[in-house]
Amino acid sequence: MAPTVSHLRRGKDDEKADLDDAIERFYAAAYTDWPNEAGFDGLTEERGPVETTVVGNIPSWVAGSLYRTGPGVYTVEDTPKGTYYTSHWFDGLAQTHRFDIIPDGQNKVEVLYSSRRQSEQMIQHIKKTGDRKFFSFAQRQDPCIGLFSKMMSTWQAATAPPEDKWIENVCVVVNPNYPGLDKVSGNLFDKIPQPSPGPIPSSGHRNLPSNIWLTTDNCNLKQMDPQTLEPIGFATQSNLHPLLNGPLSCAHAHRDAVTGDLYNFNEAFGRETTYRVFAVRAATGKTDILATITGKGIKAAYIHSFFMTENYLVLVIPSSHIGWGGIKVPWQRNIVDAIEPFNESKKMQWIVVDKTGGKGVVGRGESPAGFFFHSINAYEKDGKIVCDVMDYKNMNVIHKLYYDVILQKDGADRRFWGDKEHTRAAMVSCSRYELTLPSGKKDKGLIKVEKVSTIPGPHAGELPTINPLYATRSCRYVYSLPYQGRSTTMDGLVKTDMVTREVLYWDCPQGHNPGEAIFVPRPGADVSTEEGEDDGVLLSVVVDGHKKTSYLLCLDAKSMTEVGRAEIGFPIAIGFHGTHVATS
Repeated sequence: MAPTVSHLRRGKDDEKADLDDAIERFYAAAYTDWPNEAGFDGLTEERGPVETTVVGNIPSWVAGSLYRTGPGVYTVEDTPKGTYYTSHWFDGLAQTHRFDIIPDGQNKVEVLYSSRRQSEQMIQHIKKTGDRKFFSFAQRQDPCIGLFSKMMSTWQAATAPPEDKWIENVCVVVNPNYPGLDKVSGNLFDKIPQPSPGPIPSSGHRNLPSNIWLTTDNCNLKQMDPQTLEPIGFATQSNLHPLLNGPLSCAHAHRDAVTGDLYNFNEAFGRETTYRVFAVRAATGKTDILATITGKGIKAAYIHSFFMTENYLVLVIPSSHIGWGGIKVPWQRNIVDAIEPFNESKKMQWIVVDKTGGKGVVGRGESPAGFFFHSINAYEKDGKIVCDVMDYKNMNVIHKLYYDVILQKDGADRRFWGDKEHTRAAMVSCSRYELTLPSGKKDKGLIKVEKVSTIPGPHAGELPTINPLYATRSCRYVYSLPYQGRSTTMDGLVKTDMVTREVLYWDCPQGHNPGEAIFVPRPGADVSTEEGEDDGVLLSVVVDGHKKTSYLLCLDAKSMTEVGRAEIGFPIAIGFHGTHVATS
């Protein structure tokens, strides 16, 4: 079957009608093909390499390593309290994966797979105690935990020695060649991180990254061996700079394509919340604090991503404010229960930081209350900053990602999806904002923030990606995973044209759930023009819920048609994010 083409109304005034249509389509398809537990539990390590069966024609120029990370198992058996169940998808116990795509010399490839758990020490701790150590994203608490136990766990989390922190579950983003951590202390198991292990024996034609660090929405980083995937190191952002001592951060750091410099922020709690925006210089490993943001109106918040252009960084504080200035996180032992109830009066704050000139904060603005996980891209055009983002009306989306909703436990799925207005608020939209920077002293540093367009799901979805060569440039195509009502989780792949509002769906079989689509540009593509933007392929790990197996899917990014796949005889966890490291 050919990919499905869909057109939305062109005008901004028609966006509500587009959303209404999307909701009706969602309910028309709902509950027709819910997934089973394939891709969510019963997942084992495959240290490999495991040979796959390649079907079709994965191009030889895709050669390299595709790294993926995310949750693995979510249950632990035989604890003092019985079976331990992880509550939320984001808290699933970490596992990383690698697909080695190796040319065979005849314009074809072989694909090898391997994986490794990153939270074996967390699993052992749960087996011993029946509970997690430290706080989580959304783990539901034991109702028997009393006031004294809460106070003790709060104190213990705040005063835990550094050597204990290896138990942390870090599994959101894969960062190859992370700068500034070459001589970090506090390594796991007394192991010293080594330089690149050299060519992979099975291929003999390329080098692996010099290092790989995993990050999440706090200050912790875990290092894994690029070849064996074994966890070998631990650091916090304070290893980069002593002032980066706050507990929270952003999973999605940005990298400058020219300099290799890494940009992120650190969020510290106290009498006032303080955000420190920083840069780690690839050439020297030195970390510079670019801006310190604190004071009136600056709230503690859960923030998963931010924006970068050629000259600016844009920190957005969504309406996901954390109670008691952030201190409620260790008290509740998770972030979600610490977030204050959503309130329309809590507007999103937009803060623009100079990236290259040392000017610090150059402007601030606000927009109506809302929430988002993932920024898409940002660039400068006609004196404005354009920011594309997958955003939500409120934070209902967090609650549709509990395992009992995804896996239809005790009717949780019906309770969540049964309310149409609840569903509407949990639907993602692909939105474009334009920021007008202050033009003089009379503007008093105020930014005008305007939402100029919205494309509602399922014409857009989560875990958005673009052609990486178009980052910080005008970008037309976004690839994401929509909710189409055929599953309790993301159930398709869609290409969204931000200019024409046309969308193109991969013909996803029912019962198949794709993961994030990683764009690999075709060598020689003319990326100086708009025509070259979708010249490449998409790589996505797909779970076949009927067969309880997985496969690495390769799609032509222009047509969204399959060109090849690498089939595996067992399921691979539905994960978060990944990166493709090309053959050197």
